[in-house]
Amino acid sequence: MVEAIAVRDGRILAAGSIEECTSWGPHSLDRRFDDHVLVPGLIEAHAHTLEGVFSMLPYVGWFDRHRVDGGVAPGIRSYQALLDRLREIDAATAGSGEPIVVGGFDPIYFTDEQRLTREHLDLVSTERPIFVFHASAHLATVNTAMLERHSITRDATTPGVARDANGEPNGELQEIPAIALAMSGLQPILRLMNDPAAIEALGQICANTGTSMLTDLAGAGLSRPDSQQGWHDVGDRADFPARILQRHVHALPPGSTDWAEAADLMLEFMAADTDKLRTAGLKVVLDGSIQGFTAKMGWPGYYTGTDHGQWMVPPEQLVEICRPFHERGINIHTHCNGDLTIDVWIDTVQQLVREHAWLDHRHTVQHSQLTTAAQFRRMSRLGMCANIFANHLWYWGDQHHDITVGPERARRMEAAATAEREGVSFSLHSDANVTPLGQLHVMWCAVNRVTPSGRVLGESERISAESALRAVTLGAAHQQHLDAEFGTIECGKAADFAVLEDNPLTVEPMAIRDIGVWGTVVGGQPFEAARPSPT
Repeated sequence: MVEAIAVRDGRILAAGSIEECTSWGPHSLDRRFDDHVLVPGLIEAHAHTLEGVFSMLPYVGWFDRHRVDGGVAPGIRSYQALLDRLREIDAATAGSGEPIVVGGFDPIYFTDEQRLTREHLDLVSTERPIFVFHASAHLATVNTAMLERHSITRDATTPGVARDANGEPNGELQEIPAIALAMSGLQPILRLMNDPAAIEALGQICANTGTSMLTDLAGAGLSRPDSQQGWHDVGDRADFPARILQRHVHALPPGSTDWAEAADLMLEFMAADTDKLRTAGLKVVLDGSIQGFTAKMGWPGYYTGTDHGQWMVPPEQLVEICRPFHERGINIHTHCNGDLTIDVWIDTVQQLVREHAWLDHRHTVQHSQLTTAAQFRRMSRLGMCANIFANHLWYWGDQHHDITVGPERARRMEAAATAEREGVSFSLHSDANVTPLGQLHVMWCAVNRVTPSGRVLGESERISAESALRAVTLGAAHQQHLDAEFGTIECGKAADFAVLEDNPLTVEPMAIRDIGVWGTVVGGQPFEAARPSPT
């Protein structure tokens, strides 16, 4: 711990006593944070612009959720409450001609109810299309009017169109190919993803949570190069309160049939990097979500005894896609929720480094939820990193224990302690919008591993508060090849800090998530968190 930090030109000049920091010459002394704790700026290594988008949509999730203005959006705890909320929206927007679009729902919490179907939503309207986007962003549920608008019938051949006992679409659409069939529901969300207001909302949420840097893992630049300028227009502003790293989803540029052309386009993005907006590399999506039963699971599959997993990329094509990026020194992060996908990605990295040596790659398993000790050992030997979805322990821990993977695998999910023991560099993430942005909560999950029912889900996988803080600072920076610039408080690094009301290393572990956040400092410039207006 240090008493003071000297900042010059947006970088840390010194950290130590006041005497040491002032010894550098003429200065002004800013004492506004005397009663606060500064830690390295918290880095979210896996989030999405959808966090800003969802702040602009009606919220229908299970848990209460903080709003951009610092207030709280209450959770929805019954189907009746969901339907009532949809009716309110319908009445308030009657005559608009637009579908009703809401976000944050997850049927897995409603254990006393049937799976949400079109029949439930038809109770709200049989004429106006309804689109309920799930919290995972891997599923949506629509009503009959939406199915009819887009001619989604029993003859649909797209994977992921769920069906009832009679073979008719029941309204649940699993994964993007099926969700995209209901384009009039998805389009408003896609339109907002590059909207300046959504990007600005994302920046304010960063300030609210002490997040100085956020990695967007749904960058659309490869498929829409024109979208990059809009990001620069907002993200480069001096008053934008965060640094944004963009990791672009694998896609071929318009008119291209060559993955090498996609890799070259990404190099062009990198050449246009600025201080606050950078291109981090490639993101590949291999499978779906565990709670949505679309992740690819190895033996014995889901606790339900059935295999619902979906490949988003055929495994046999993965090397071909990744090779040009690896050869150009572009870091690749791959979405792997199920344990089967982790093996595929490790095998791919092994082949890539055999073909083209790159000793300092930081290829990463994103989510890394069911990674085994053996897989971590392979990752360590290959120099791979893990970004662990610790928030699942709270938001779906009980459901994983009871429904999706069963008790034994649930106890070793999000195995940060094993990653640490096996020498794998790791970070922790929220996957916002899937769960709310906030690295203090992510740390709390990894340290305590407590579920809403009070169950400790794998005590042996708990890590220390110090390890958790390192994971969301230096660990995240290392994963992005940015550890020379960010992640610690030391001379030469960026003057990026989270300004907290208490010290996460000394409070009781169960109190970490409740630490107040004043805001952030980014490049030496303070940005205050939003405060709800008194009622």
